[in-house]
Amino acid sequence: MITHGAGSCKENHADFARLAAANGWAALSFDQRGHGESNGEIGPGAVDDVLAMSRLLAATPGVDGRRLALRGSSMGGFMAINAAAADERIAGVIAICPAGGHHLARGLRRGELQMRVGDATALVLWLTEQDLLEAVERLRGRPLFLLHAEGDEQISAHWSERLFERAREPKRILLVPGGDHRSVQHDPELQIVALQWLGARLRG
Repeated sequence: MITHGAGSCKENHADFARLAAANGWAALSFDQRGHGESNGEIGPGAVDDVLAMSRLLAATPGVDGRRLALRGSSMGGFMAINAAAADERIAGVIAICPAGGHHLARGLRRGELQMRVGDATALVLWLTEQDLLEAVERLRGRPLFLLHAEGDEQISAHWSERLFERAREPKRILLVPGGDHRSVQHDPELQIVALQWLGARLRG
């Protein structure tokens, strides 16, 4: 399942959805609250929405619910890791330039995130309470693939390195020279590398 970043929408990740489907994966991308064609506004229940959509995908005929994985970029990476930490039925995560709660709270305070927000104060408080470093530990050995552009102008690649250090095996980190905050998520070669690595570990 695919979770997009702040200010984005499901259509922006159609390239990855098509690639996943072409390689034997069932792919579901959705608009998070406050984005795209979704109803409502984003708030502290955002991870619950990701979990609800994960259960929907797992219950779809032809989908192996034991191999359910999340792929998220920026805010989507934050959502994917937190959702997997909250539900052991999620078998693995691909996180691209994942934002921490503190990154997102900072962006909200500065008015940099283009999304519909309900109670901004409550959302900022919730975000600052989310410890992504602790969340990766709670994956308890489920595979985690981190990708980050070293030229990311919004979230330092060192943040993914810190997450990688805290995560348990199996894990992999791929730091890409240059680039920016959005370049890695749309690189077809990197997309297939991540899919193949995750798929091999879920088969194991």
